[in-house]
Amino acid sequence: MSSIELLNYYRQMSTEVFTVVDLETTGGMGHKDRIIEISVLKATLKDGIQQILTDLINPEIAIPNQIVRFTGISQNMVDHTSTSDRILPNYLPMLESGILTAHNFSFDYSFLQAEYRRLGITFKAQAQLCTVELSRLLLSHLPSRSLQKLVKHYGFDVGQSHRAESDAIACWLLLEKLLTQILNSSDAEILHLFGQQWLSIKDISVILKLSPNRVESLFSDAAIKSRFSRYRQINLYQRSGVEMLADKLKIESRKEIAEQLALPL
Repeated sequence: MSSIELLNYYRQMSTEVFTVVDLETTGGMGHKDRIIEISVLKATLKDGIQQILTDLINPEIAIPNQIVRFTGISQNMVDHTSTSDRILPNYLPMLESGILTAHNFSFDYSFLQAEYRRLGITFKAQAQLCTVELSRLLLSHLPSRSLQKLVKHYGFDVGQSHRAESDAIACWLLLEKLLTQILNSSDAEILHLFGQQWLSIKDISVILKLSPNRVESLFSDAAIKSRFSRYRQINLYQRSGVEMLADKLKIESRKEIAEQLALPL
């Protein structure tokens, strides 16, 4: 989407009901690791948090020591709790309504889909929102958009990090903060912030509707502000320059079509 389309999209979305989910897991791979804690909340900008549901889940596998240290969830805490087949069906009505939201959405979504698949249930979110992506649009000036760093940046009082309920509440407070900013700021202010976002070649190929190789060849001559991400080990390019290039390509395409048809511009 272009910056203007994104602005309209988030403003329209702001009136919806949001279903915010956070998971703690035994590892980082949904197809083999398991959920050990889930928290889901329902909220709107108008009324705030309306419902929170949280459970520990027995993963039926050992929790690695590094996960115990990271989350504070020990094996003993989950060994006597219910397993996913008893707990997750209770969450399905919540998860299937509203705009499913998470910080780093693809991570939580992959685990939910894998866990429900084990139960013979096909789970698919009808609408989704990632607060990492929204943070990259509005907070590109920050060195990190991790949830814990953003909690510290805004001073949210949410309790212990890396526990599902605390992180779900933090994710909601972040979403509430960012959507309120979009609603209360002028178009020019928000579009300026969007323009500072750093995009990968993969992101840009979607915006320009061109292959990554074609994008790289275009950028070899284009004067678009860029920087190298040490964390991701790739070059990133500023959205404002990318959208200027997109507008230029559209104009050139229209000229070519007009010349081929021998029509005046």
